[in-house]
Amino acid sequence: MHSIDTLIIGAGAIGLACAARLARPGQSTLIVEAESLIGSHSSSRNSEVIHAGLYYPPDSLKAELCREGRERLYAWCAAQGVAHRRIGKLLVAVEAAEIAQLEKLQANAAACGVSDLQPLDRAQLLGLEPAVRAVAGLLSPSSGILDSHAYLQSLLAVAEARGAQLVLRTRIEHLQSSADGWLASGISAGEPFQLRAQLVINAGGLFAQQLAAQTAGLAPIPPLHLCQGRYFSYSGRSPFQHLVYPMPEANIAGLGIHATLDLGGQLRFGPDMRYLDSLDYQVDAQLREPFATAIQRYFPGLDPSRLQPGYSGVRPKLSGAGEPPADFVIQTAAAHGLPGLVNLFGIESPGLTASLAIAEKVAAAL
Repeated sequence: MHSIDTLIIGAGAIGLACAARLARPGQSTLIVEAESLIGSHSSSRNSEVIHAGLYYPPDSLKAELCREGRERLYAWCAAQGVAHRRIGKLLVAVEAAEIAQLEKLQANAAACGVSDLQPLDRAQLLGLEPAVRAVAGLLSPSSGILDSHAYLQSLLAVAEARGAQLVLRTRIEHLQSSADGWLASGISAGEPFQLRAQLVINAGGLFAQQLAAQTAGLAPIPPLHLCQGRYFSYSGRSPFQHLVYPMPEANIAGLGIHATLDLGGQLRFGPDMRYLDSLDYQVDAQLREPFATAIQRYFPGLDPSRLQPGYSGVRPKLSGAGEPPADFVIQTAAAHGLPGLVNLFGIESPGLTASLAIAEKVAAAL
């Protein structure tokens, strides 16, 4: 039976970041991915935003790892030649009644260690973004955008340069702890296989709980809630130079439908939130009208006919509809009692931003 030092399950941003951090000469590191491409799910189906860390509870892993991960990510992109830009984010209060919410957000950001937010009055907002309708705002200069696909490739390149190997179309279906490591069983290219590993990282994202349920003796396993976020692209020239985030509406979960740009200047709006019973990446063109209504609150010049169905992603949430947002779970032997295993549950936004910091946390745990 083939034996390795470290088995990393899942080749999204988190698994690849762990591989880049842990792989080293003289130690065998294997990354297995069930799909035929790396980053096929959450890691490549998002806003591609580098988050500053404004929204999360100050004592949460999301706040800590977003803040640390943001700086690590900017440094990584600069060193590895990954396209990115500190484009800045405008958080806007469309009506006077939302100013208190804006102030609360600024206070929360400060408690999370984000101290560079700049208050803006209406005139200053119009000077930055004339097409935006708002009475007040905050500028987050630490927010940015990146090429997420190039980032994933850079992580893989570094991991492989340090000795890691990637195997695609390979699914781990069962894990069993033993006196001499972990026995992993699964299917690779249609054929059953087994291998033994000293350390295992379950970075399966949307499928992490599925593997956890097939890990002998593992408990607890947090519930998984699939939550779809859909995006519409906006054809033609973008009126914005910054990311634009309205205050979340009281009757809408999440951060609301905001405006993001990619590195080519393509404007897109989203995501919304829709809980699912199974994976679904479809974007219904009939959503154009509700999207337009939400967007026109802060962008009254929107031409709804220029909205086109774009893409969607699915978040691996640990909280259901109507429940308070849940934090990341980095589950180690201290929680489950099985040495050499780390499970990563609920790594949704800001997981991409936090990926390098999460990898550091995993390395410390192992």
